[in-house]
Amino acid sequence: MPYDRTIKVAGTFDETVEAVRRALADQGFGILTEIDVRATLKAKLGHDMEPYLILGACNPPLARQALDADRSIGLLLPCNVVVRADGDQVIVQAIDPATMVTLTGVDAMAPVADDAARRLDAALATVAETGT
Repeated sequence: MPYDRTIKVAGTFDETVEAVRRALADQGFGILTEIDVRATLKAKLGHDMEPYLILGACNPPLARQALDADRSIGLLLPCNVVVRADGDQVIVQAIDPATMVTLTGVDAMAPVADDAARRLDAALATVAETGT
């Protein structure tokens, strides 16, 4: 079962990260966490890899609805969005919110997941259209 929504765009990594931030903000998502995987692995293990950033995106009204439906859903929050370099392209991936419904089996999660998916898809479409 796929658990991601993925686009590939031309442009630089940094330009794409900024485009993703703007597109998520336009859909009501704030960035709660940011993990620079490349820097962390370099610092901790001396490992070199392509630029790889994990953004923890949160839409507070959707998070509240999800938590009201299932307090344990915090294990799957925030919605992670990955931006990573791949040759001359940049890959942007978002968790598929339907995963929350599948994993929890909580029917009340479906409308929240549908709204989150609509918003994440709109953000990804914006990034894809602008090509950064």
